[in-house]
Parts: sequence; structure tokens; C-alpha cells
Amino acid sequence: MARYLITGIGGFIGSSLARSLLSRGEQVRGVDNFSTGRHENVAEIRTQIDFREADILDLDAMHDACRGVDYVLHQAAIPSVPKSVLDPLGSNQANVDGTVNVLIAARDAKVKRVVYAASSSAYGDTPTLPKHEEMTPNPISPYAVAKLASEHYMISFFRCYGLETVSLRYFNIFGPRQDPSSPYSGVLAKFITAMLRNEQPTIYGDGEQSRDFTYIDNAVEANLLACKAPAGEAAGKVFNVATGRRVTLIETFKMLQAITAYKGQPAYGPERSGDIKHSLADISKAARHLGYKPLVNFEEGLQRTVEWYRKAM
Repeated sequence: MARYLITGIGGFIGSSLARSLLSRGEQVRGVDNFSTGRHENVAEIRTQIDFREADILDLDAMHDACRGVDYVLHQAAIPSVPKSVLDPLGSNQANVDGTVNVLIAARDAKVKRVVYAASSSAYGDTPTLPKHEEMTPNPISPYAVAKLASEHYMISFFRCYGLETVSLRYFNIFGPRQDPSSPYSGVLAKFITAMLRNEQPTIYGDGEQSRDFTYIDNAVEANLLACKAPAGEAAGKVFNVATGRRVTLIETFKMLQAITAYKGQPAYGPERSGDIKHSLADISKAARHLGYKPLVNFEEGLQRTVEWYRKAM
């Protein structure tokens, strides 16, 4: 039995990781300040975890949280491109300064490995598809810059201090417990909840932008594989976490129409600042070094997610 620290455990990815680890009999410690996470995401497992309400910007709290931990799954962030455009300083503090605090605390506690929730936004809007890890990053938004900077900090702490780190570049993770209420929420959470309420969803842009939408179970599996992969295969490296398939927003809307029985059409709004046009991952590196492969395809993920929101609403 190992002990895992999950930062951002109140988020939908962090809380999904916690549930998976608990089901495997592992010990889970979690921290969250609930600036973007939600209390209800951890309410039913609160008695099964060692939870601390804390901010990753509090270095003393991070030192305390890392004590006695085997693995850190660093998910805490302000995960929004539009919000970072409006508040680049706040984005940098949470997404860079907070990450450095977690790394310092993990190093000092002699944690075995830190697995970091990096972002495909690091690739920017370069026309080359699919995106592979050897490409030169080209971040557009302050959020993307901050997430990329933290990747470099991960690699730096491995090279300078021997702290094993792995960065996972998530591609549009979706699934149950994703908050649809924020203006910065993921598009699928907003689409699904609107259509279940028979409300008109909004597509920002022409709808032809495409994404490598990745169901949450795939991201969870990638994190667990990244913890246990041999150091020579994983430590100090960056990996894409996705499905290797892209779908346009228009196509996604039509799939959701069939699942939700929504009869209307989408509204259209202006493109959002900092957004990219197309996103598609090459996942061969993760397959080769981590043994990663998608467990749940896009259609099945949509079905599961709609069913969860249907029951939750």
C-alpha cells in the first residue's frame, strides 16, 4: 500500500484520481483551497482520505502535506485560458509559483515521484497535426505559458535534485463532476447540462475547431502508469495523454443531440481569446514508455458523462 498526495483533489480530475486509488486500496491525502474545486466532489469520500484545506502557495502547508508521501499527483491549477488572459498574474501565481512550492516540498520529503498535470496548450496553434512531444512549444495564452514553465521546473528538479518527475500533457479531459457552472468550464460540461435542460448551448467560433477529447478514465490510468513506470522510461519526461482522434464541436453537438434528445440548434458567439483551432495528439510515446492506451473511446465517454449529469441534475 502506497500513500498518494493529490493536489487539487476537489477538482473533477483530482477527485476521480482519489476514487480510483481508494478502490485499489491505496492511502490518499488531498489538498485543495476550493478556488476552483468543489466540496461536493469529495464529500462522499471525505472520511476515507486525509484531507487538508490548504493553498499550494503556502509552502509550510505543502511541506506538511508531503510528509510521509510516496507519490504526488499535482493537479491543482487555475485551469482556464480565458481567465488567464484576464488575470495573467493570478494564473502565474497558482500555476507556476504553486508548482515550485509543491516541488520543493516533495524534494524535501524525499517523495518517490511527482506526476504533473501539464497541458496540450503548450503546443499552441501550430498547424502540424498530430502534436508530438518533440515539437517546439508555441504557447499562446498566459495559462499555456505557465503550464509549460512548470513542465520545465519538473525537468529541472529531476536534473538538479534527482526528484523523479513526469509531466502529462492533457488533451481536453472531460467526464463526471466537471463543473459546468463557471464561464471558464470545459465545453462538454456546458453543452451537456444545457441540452439536458433543453437550453440552447453556445459554440464560440464557427464550430469547425476540433479537439482530442479525452475521457477522465484515460487520464486517471495515465497518472497511475506514470507513477509506476521504471525511472529510465519515465523520469524527467513529458507525455501526451489523449486518444489520438479529433472531433469538431459541430460533430460533438450532433452526437450529444442523439444522446440527450435535444431538438434545437446551437447559438454561435465570437471566438474566445487564446483558444486554438485544432488539437490532436500523437500518443505513441506514452504507449511506448508508460504502456498507456485509451481505455474509453469518445462516444462511450460521452454516454457515461451524459448519464452521470442526468442523474446529478
